[in-house]
Amino acid sequence: MRKTVLEAAGLHRSYGSVRAVDDVSFRLSEGGSLGIVGESGSGKTTTARIVVGLEHADSGRVVIHGRDRGVRRRGRAERLARAREVQMVFQDPFLSLDPRTTVGGALRETLRLHFPGADHGRRITELLDQVGLGARESEALPRQLSGGQRQRVAIARALAVEPAVLVLDEAVAALDVSVQAQILNLLGEIRAETGIGYLFITHDLGVVRCVTDEVIVMRHGRIVESGPTARVLAAPEHPYTRLLLESVPRPGWDPRRIAAARRAL
Repeated sequence: MRKTVLEAAGLHRSYGSVRAVDDVSFRLSEGGSLGIVGESGSGKTTTARIVVGLEHADSGRVVIHGRDRGVRRRGRAERLARAREVQMVFQDPFLSLDPRTTVGGALRETLRLHFPGADHGRRITELLDQVGLGARESEALPRQLSGGQRQRVAIARALAVEPAVLVLDEAVAALDVSVQAQILNLLGEIRAETGIGYLFITHDLGVVRCVTDEVIVMRHGRIVESGPTARVLAAPEHPYTRLLLESVPRPGWDPRRIAAARRAL
């Protein structure tokens, strides 16, 4: 049985009277892939940001490798320790990359911060090779790369600290379908090679079907259904999960009927 690498327990986060995250709990096994699915405003991204440490929870626990990392903001040493365990890849890598820094420079900055004194040149080459990039891309600025290449750079930078968990927040949503497939295949290869765990935040059930073992469905900050991905998508038990599946466009699809069903929930 694979050991648990990440556990979120009883997470709560409110903004005034709005409960963005309401008693959310889940586990991610070493080398596993867990999807968090829901529409905009469901609380999935807030949950992810709490796990990474970009936001704090009002209550609850985030346990990584058996260590309680807390839910409140801590000092610099705590932030660096969590960053070496959990990294995040965002939807738009262009916004998270310094437009004035080359790809190689961005990777070097990350390595210097977490591994001072190491052989950064060799590690940069390894990282670029791992995500299917080379020396030409290493010398390029973000604006000189395609969307898919920039996302590969973002993945390489996240992998640089050798995290146990990679959180992917709509990481392929902005890419063309063919490029999406390439990135998802790449992520599958990396997981098989390294044993890293993935936490996929997405609204796309196709992505969930392709790359996750387990899935939780969120609505209004709460988990309404969870279980093995194949089972949940084949035989959803909650009306909201069924609505999400019915919302995927296909021949004969009627958006008016879907809208009416959503209002009735």
